[in-house]
Amino acid sequence: MAILGLVIAPGLIHSTCPLSAPRLTNNPSLDVIVTTGQPLLSFFSAPGGTAPRKYIIQIDKVPTFSSKALIEYRDVPEESNLVTSFSVKKKDALDDKTRYYWRVRAVDSSGEPGPWGASRFFVDTESDDSFMNLVRIPVKSVETSSGSNAKNIVDLDDPGQVSFWQSTPPGEPTQWVIFDLGKRWKVSRIWMLSNPSWADAEVGDGWLKDFVWQASDNLTAWRDINGARVIDNDTFRNILRFDPVETRYLRLLIRAWHGYAAQINAVTLYSPGRPPVPEVPDRDYVLIVGNQQNGYTFTELAKFVEGLGLDLATLTVPHYEVSQGMLKNLKRKPVAIVLSGNNAGYANLPMFEYNGEFEIVRHSDIPILGICCGHQMTALAYGYTNVRAMGWSDISSVRLKDPTETRIVKEDPIFMGMPNPFTAPEVHGWAVVRLPRHYEIIAESTYVQCLKSSAKLLYGEQFHAEIAAPYNQAKPYLVNFLKMALERERE
Repeated sequence: MAILGLVIAPGLIHSTCPLSAPRLTNNPSLDVIVTTGQPLLSFFSAPGGTAPRKYIIQIDKVPTFSSKALIEYRDVPEESNLVTSFSVKKKDALDDKTRYYWRVRAVDSSGEPGPWGASRFFVDTESDDSFMNLVRIPVKSVETSSGSNAKNIVDLDDPGQVSFWQSTPPGEPTQWVIFDLGKRWKVSRIWMLSNPSWADAEVGDGWLKDFVWQASDNLTAWRDINGARVIDNDTFRNILRFDPVETRYLRLLIRAWHGYAAQINAVTLYSPGRPPVPEVPDRDYVLIVGNQQNGYTFTELAKFVEGLGLDLATLTVPHYEVSQGMLKNLKRKPVAIVLSGNNAGYANLPMFEYNGEFEIVRHSDIPILGICCGHQMTALAYGYTNVRAMGWSDISSVRLKDPTETRIVKEDPIFMGMPNPFTAPEVHGWAVVRLPRHYEIIAESTYVQCLKSSAKLLYGEQFHAEIAAPYNQAKPYLVNFLKMALERERE
């Protein structure tokens, strides 16, 4: 296949174009918190040059890559013309609670090096260990100094948080956003997202440069919140933690920004505490974890489960409210837990909201099935970089043709009634790359399709067995899992 002068073969690209810099916006992307000292570094392969390409990877504690802590890997082979990954070696395990800078350049078959692509991340191996002990604060209303679409700032229904508020250019040198919380709340954490489409730039258009959060009870007297001032900001994602401040109104005072106009895609506010324990059905039920940013599921999972004729009720709980503590306090334990899909890139989400889900994956003895994003969550629980963007999106359930063909590579009761290979609907752009030690691949296509834990009853499926598509041969996967869970419950 020839496209724009490129001759494409599996894993190879021959080009007369010069090498470009690899894009380091995969996983970890800019300022991601990495949860293991041996992260898997994934990046988008460099276009241009002559194949086969190899890569030089450097990691250091300083942006000049000139310290004694410099780690370098040479001759890293290109995995495909889309994405390449390399794991930090055990002997080079990174220090905890430390910011690292990393850069990558390609070297083509002639030995010609390309330009560097650079980024950074922060290692915090404890950051995903336990439930966040926070609750989301609902925002009654939002008012801005200029621009339109202020509601986009708190619109959690927005897939991928791509909608935004932008101040009116050129506008006043100071802009503001006021949040009415409806009543007094204790506020202790704020998560902010601004223009993720510029995440591969040194400084992105619209990113806030100088800002402070303020509190007020009357919209007249504003006081700066200690620990909520940021100067010379150069990132699109901010997490502000500070001692609890009790207030009804919050104001984000923006004194400077990068580029054309100030832009905010999302703000989520948090208060210390734990959500109430939900009421549960009075019969056998499945706990469904809603992994959408708004706490719901990507598909109609509850309707599907309840319509299987297994006499199962469902309870759907948002990902940011589930935890091991919640499970222990339920009046009646679920027969099984199903982790739902999501339609957003993880770099644009407050990942600490999933800590309670990670607790459940790691510690619960209740049968667990992860679907799509939920499948990836079972791997993310053991390291944030275990998943990566694929460089393309599989949306076979949308186009309703050419569905992914999946091969069963290890026989298992969960495949009962399914052909080998089988077809299944998919809607995703991320995939599991590195499995925890006690996981195994039981089905695959060009990437991991199904995984299984050897330590407990836990499965994952990248596809959507619950989607009603004429070609879907994967429905038995979910049905078989629930039957296995019911058998275990009745033992």
